[in-house]
Amino acid sequence: MGWNYTIAKGGSIGSIIACWTIGILYISLIAINTEMGSVIPEAGGQYAMAKHFLGPLASFNIGLMLVFEYVMLEAADALVVGQILQTIDPDIQALPYIILSLLALTYLNYRGVQATLNFNIVLTGIAFLTIIVLLFSTKFYSSESMLRLSEMTNSLPYGWIGVLGAFQFGCWFYLGIEGTVLASEECRSKGRALPVGSIAGMMTLIVGASITWFVCSGMVKFDVLAKSTYPLYDAALAGKIPAVINILFLGTVLSCLASANGCIADASRAWYSMAKDTLIPKAFAVLHPKYKTPYRAILFLLPISIAFGFTGLLDQVITFSILSALLVYILTAYMMIKFRRMYPLGTIERGYISPYHPLPSILVFLLTGATLVGMYFGYWSNLLAGFLFYLLASIWFVFHRSRGLDYKAFIKIDDLKWPRPRGY
Repeated sequence: MGWNYTIAKGGSIGSIIACWTIGILYISLIAINTEMGSVIPEAGGQYAMAKHFLGPLASFNIGLMLVFEYVMLEAADALVVGQILQTIDPDIQALPYIILSLLALTYLNYRGVQATLNFNIVLTGIAFLTIIVLLFSTKFYSSESMLRLSEMTNSLPYGWIGVLGAFQFGCWFYLGIEGTVLASEECRSKGRALPVGSIAGMMTLIVGASITWFVCSGMVKFDVLAKSTYPLYDAALAGKIPAVINILFLGTVLSCLASANGCIADASRAWYSMAKDTLIPKAFAVLHPKYKTPYRAILFLLPISIAFGFTGLLDQVITFSILSALLVYILTAYMMIKFRRMYPLGTIERGYISPYHPLPSILVFLLTGATLVGMYFGYWSNLLAGFLFYLLASIWFVFHRSRGLDYKAFIKIDDLKWPRPRGY
């Protein structure tokens, strides 16, 4: 869900163009993420990279942006779970199910990361299979199916400006895949696990996104699809096959739970890393004595996610998550260029080398900038509010929190065992 708002901004054809174009952004992003992530010796992903390549203020902002990116994504997932349950009976209240699903996933994360991520593999695998079932139920290989696709789509109603606007929700096809580096500390072999996991994830997303667009655009009228909360389930309803409807109901719920589950793991690790480095109160930098999980961070972020899920404003929640992610992408592209200047190839051992440098960083800059411009159309107030929020957070950090920053805890140079960076 969420990707289908691309149709409201760019039309059906604008949606698939946005899907594949933003796919290039994410392929470039995971390439630079994986190179830097393969040498950083700690959890925190882009936040940990910023510690070593940008400094405290940038680290604080990136950490905060990561937390809100995943907390908002988690809230959006839970919101859809609540709303799809209302299709069973309109009298069902969504809020209790939103709270219940978040509580259950929070408890799972509280008990340990291995069980959490293994559970995600199972949920995501089942959900992906339901999309394949839906695809074959439409008999997509027939001429009748292709004719229906042409009847349901509305091409490019707003021209190329609409495509630019669609980039915003095109990010929702892939948002979160860059979070693979947040789990680097748990990997036995970062140099192998990060590129394999990221590339396999991108392949899954591109194939799944293309199938999802094709099926939904061929089964659901564009004006309905453009505002649907659960487009795949609506496509199943349009097919009128009871078994497929039940399967997609299950698939939608499971995919949202899997996504929310991963978001809890990512957001809590970013928050824990910030606390461990004294950018926020160290009370959150405590691991559970038995389960070794950042349980205080996990529990602290739960009510925030519930509060945003309670709003019921799916597109608004998604927009703030996307904006937070885009700001991280811009800073990540800059970090990659600085990283290569500080440590050229051959100076330190890398588990993965991003090809064609600096092309991936340039593509991330250009496509992220274009997406921010496209976000202005229809969501300019959200854009302004997001920038204002991070500006105020930066002012608070500079004039208040930075005074209590423990620089020895913030960055342990001796632990890196790297040579002195070039030019420093």
